[in-house]
Amino acid sequence: MSADNIILIGFMGSGKSAVGRKLARDMNYRFADTDQIIEETEGMKIKDIFEKHGEEHFRDLETELLKSLLEKTRRTVLSTGGGMPVREENAGLLRSMGKVFYLKTSKETIIGRLHGDESRPLLKGNLDEKAERLLKSREPIYERAADITINTDGKTIDEIINEIKMHIRRD
Repeated sequence: MSADNIILIGFMGSGKSAVGRKLARDMNYRFADTDQIIEETEGMKIKDIFEKHGEEHFRDLETELLKSLLEKTRRTVLSTGGGMPVREENAGLLRSMGKVFYLKTSKETIIGRLHGDESRPLLKGNLDEKAERLLKSREPIYERAADITINTDGKTIDEIINEIKMHIRRD
């Protein structure tokens, strides 16, 4: 398999972390989650960063993190925050790091997974309405940023991983 790094993008709740962890184990790659790294570095949860410093500050932290990972990240599956590719600069950095896979998931599946999750600052309030609006605005961004789109609805983690591996083998 030829992909040096495998980058997973997609909406919150699309399965990036679950797929990424298992894919990394299967391929003997390292696993990294950008949200987790930012939380560890900043010493606070993403939700608290949003509340205390705002979304723009959080996006700055994402960009800084990508720049720091660019040269030193090899043989890694990188799970990104849902808004990571919204900044065009970030989308470019992700593409330069490796093969970018968009884990495309329907609104219904996402809402089912995120129901009751209070840790998502951008979805406070009416989950259905906010998820639909945010997903609609981000889908074209994910499509542009990705090398390959994987539809995840109705698929197991192993089925998604096998599809990713199939695309990597083709290259």
